[in-house]
Amino acid sequence: MAVIHRTTLEPTKLELLASWLPSRPWYQGGADAPRPAKAGGFRLDDPQGEVGIEFMVVNDASGPRPVTYLVPLTYRGAPLDGADSALVGTTEHGVLGRRWIYDGCQDPVLVAQLAALVEGRAQAQAQSTSDTPDQEVVRSCAGAGPLPELTTATDTRESTELAAPDGTVLRLHRVLRPAPDGPLLPPRTASGHVAGAWNLPDGTRAQGLFAVLHTGPRTTTAELPGATG
Repeated sequence: MAVIHRTTLEPTKLELLASWLPSRPWYQGGADAPRPAKAGGFRLDDPQGEVGIEFMVVNDASGPRPVTYLVPLTYRGAPLDGADSALVGTTEHGVLGRRWIYDGCQDPVLVAQLAALVEGRAQAQAQSTSDTPDQEVVRSCAGAGPLPELTTATDTRESTELAAPDGTVLRLHRVLRPAPDGPLLPPRTASGHVAGAWNLPDGTRAQGLFAVLHTGPRTTTAELPGATG
């Protein structure tokens, strides 16, 4: 179980993201520096209790229109070997000391726990409260047996695709869009999904897809009106 410490971070996670977001292929801000604001998210537990795992949702109103991003992060007490390109930055934690913060899509601990969430073997946890399930995060997975290991991460203009050698792809939506009114359903061609809720810049609550699973050879399809696969 992850323990949420009420303490300081210097620099803060949002300060680190303000520097890091413009380097991402899926960043859609304007010429001004991003001004990320926390809008929601959830956590997952590392079974070994070593790595912090957070799926942070942030709003950025620095461009011509507000954009909402899903930013999976991992927090480690030492550098992750071979992951220099995935480092978001380092911060000083008031209780735990120096922490190395990584793009979670390139951290094998987060990827494995995200797959476990899709399969139903892991439970989404509240972002800011210890030992509290997040009931707004929903998931589905069709078929029997575990997912193959997702070994590669590829960024696109709106997503990060976590892929297995057999063609299975877990597509993580980096640019979030609210779903239309009515039941939130995964695409017809999907084998699984993760969805959740967040706050829009105007304070209203939205829900939408966080990740969509396609097993076997990849197919391209429109998942929701106004959204990409």
